[in-house]
Amino acid sequence: MRTTVTLDEDVAAAVAEFRRLRGVGVSGAVNELVRLGLARPAPREQFVQQTSHGGAMIDVADVAEALDLLEGPDAR
Repeated sequence: MRTTVTLDEDVAAAVAEFRRLRGVGVSGAVNELVRLGLARPAPREQFVQQTSHGGAMIDVADVAEALDLLEGPDAR
């Protein structure tokens, strides 16, 4: 298929470099670069961990005291 495409300057420079490295024409370079781009998986949205304040009602700095409070002093 024959068509006219206008390339941005940075893209045209990349195509020119690709042509130089591979020794191919503009059509060959553009076709190969498009195929490479199509073969890549689509970028995924960045995962952002959502947290919420649990509102701990006990001081967990002293583990023994926290266990006594949660389980009772007779649990040991």
